[in-house]
Amino acid sequence: MCDCQHNGKNDFMRHAIQLSKKKMEAGFGGPFGAVITKDGKIIAEGFNQVTSSNDPTAHAEVTAIREACKALDTFDLAGCEIYTSCEPCPMCLSAIYWARLDTIYYANSREDAAEIGFDDEMLYNEIPKPILERSIPTHRMLEEEAIAPFSDWKSKTDKVHY
Repeated sequence: MCDCQHNGKNDFMRHAIQLSKKKMEAGFGGPFGAVITKDGKIIAEGFNQVTSSNDPTAHAEVTAIREACKALDTFDLAGCEIYTSCEPCPMCLSAIYWARLDTIYYANSREDAAEIGFDDEMLYNEIPKPILERSIPTHRMLEEEAIAPFSDWKSKTDKVHY
């Protein structure tokens, strides 16, 4: 992924910060970069591509996770660390937990991001609300039909746990 020489955590973070600047200047999206390391080496990098790919989920951390999973041919990134130029938003933080990364290192805070127009505070406030009090109307339906595949999964003997 990277032919660069890195001698530690500061170098990995500098790589993520440089990636955020380079890709932002190239027009890919906001100023966010991330690298994922394993055994002291960068195995994947990601950068914000929301506007260039028309994908609201293409944040730096998510794109780095996707690339790391491809590189390692697994959905489980235990044993890896992520270095990200900014504190992960709720979506990215969730993706990091789902991917089972060992450690998160970040540079800018979510308050720093809010000051330049990337304010996730609404999401942090929205998540703990009861479903019926959230700003996007959410309605449960067809739960009796939907439970059948869940029952099938529960009894499936060859499932891959994740």
